[in-house]
Amino acid sequence: MTTPPSAAALPGGPVEARTGSAWLILALVCACQFMVILDSSIVNVALPSVDRDLGFTPAGLAWVVNGYLLTFAGFMLLGGRAADLFGQRRILTAGLVLFSAASLVAGLAPLPQLLVAARVAQGVGAALLAPATLAVINTSFAEGRPRARAFGAWSAAGGVGGMAGAVAGGALTAGLSWRWVFLINVPIGAVLIAVAVRALPGTRTAREETLDIAGAVTGTAGLAALIYGIMRSTDHGWASPTVLGPAVAGLLLLAAFTVVEARFATHPMLPLRLLRIRGVAVGNGMLLLFGGTAIAMWYFTSLFLQNVLGYGAFQAGLGQTPAAVTFMMIARSAAALLPRAGVRPLILAGSACLLTGFGWLAQAQADSGYLTGILGPTLLIATGIGLTFPTLMAATTADVPGRDAGTIGGLAQTAGQAGGSLGLAVLATAATKTADGGSSPSALATGYDRVFLIAAGFALAIAAAGLLLPRHRPAATRRRRSQPPGALPR
Repeated sequence: MTTPPSAAALPGGPVEARTGSAWLILALVCACQFMVILDSSIVNVALPSVDRDLGFTPAGLAWVVNGYLLTFAGFMLLGGRAADLFGQRRILTAGLVLFSAASLVAGLAPLPQLLVAARVAQGVGAALLAPATLAVINTSFAEGRPRARAFGAWSAAGGVGGMAGAVAGGALTAGLSWRWVFLINVPIGAVLIAVAVRALPGTRTAREETLDIAGAVTGTAGLAALIYGIMRSTDHGWASPTVLGPAVAGLLLLAAFTVVEARFATHPMLPLRLLRIRGVAVGNGMLLLFGGTAIAMWYFTSLFLQNVLGYGAFQAGLGQTPAAVTFMMIARSAAALLPRAGVRPLILAGSACLLTGFGWLAQAQADSGYLTGILGPTLLIATGIGLTFPTLMAATTADVPGRDAGTIGGLAQTAGQAGGSLGLAVLATAATKTADGGSSPSALATGYDRVFLIAAGFALAIAAAGLLLPRHRPAATRRRRSQPPGALPR
């Protein structure tokens, strides 16, 4: 049995929040998270220009977006385990190199097929990066206020990345070229690689484990197939072979993955013992629900602004900016409150804001004004998201040994991404059926209002599940009870 890395893996142990080293590490992980989330949306506004220049088919153009999202979600669990086995600095740097190189190829691509292949490679790079950033936070920052603040900043960076996509994509496409949507990542990636090499400690673990190949293949292929099937459901019925085929194949592969991990793997990619940790099991279930809730906020309010109120894409992005700013501020505040208030109170407060905000938003109609119909409820929802998301991420990874930080980071982000994909498919179906084929603003508003009511139901489920999370104990007390002096916080 291998032992977890000791505090010697980080000179002086986990860093405190106010040291220069801590600020450099935090800036690095936040910039990485911002970049990978930004690239999931920045290309959307540029798609018409891409199509004109490269001559995509309608089905092929969608893969400029889907190729990235599919590999991003499908490979995150593998990326997290790789960070645990081969070292966080090594995997984070490898992810940055792959992401930046793929961005360069995408920006220079002369053919549609090459652009799609580059986007697929970008997704793999992002899947290495994203769980590594969580692992770095979990092992680099002392438990309590320093780690909570780091989670808050990391959450805010991802939220800003998601919201900045439309504005940044439009500005780069209009001012320069769609190719700069990808090329901008190259110099940024080069700077982040230099920072990673300087700021992160090298790997000094005694681990002799090898990568679980059977688990990696079945787990990654199963996740990718399941998410692909779910993604196809927005264009085809749930009973369509196009949806059922990959979805069923994905479920069978994930069942095989579970058997491999439980019975055959000497060093499993996802040690099932981790799922016996209550925070891990409950937290990941809540992240599935949260993914659907977040997609209802950012995606469907954008559609409401454009399809019901008649805003352009750029105007819709500006219309959501106050909510994005609110989310950033509240996420940082939640991080400061978490060590004192505990997980459950913040989850319940956030769920109450989500429930009230979505209930209010579900009253919006085609003749509703922006200030009272959209701005008010979205600010309340953004408050709920800011309270809930960093708290959930901290709770899901809190009781995990340092040697498994990357694996749990990958699992947590996979749960959120899968929840978003499933939520988008379910909510889009609900909106279409409620609108009953109508395309008028009033008919579409009725469909979106149904989406917001379902999201309110998700908020209730998150609140109920939050009661199952472990009760909060002060971080210092927990460290004294469970750890010898000098050990990494669990």
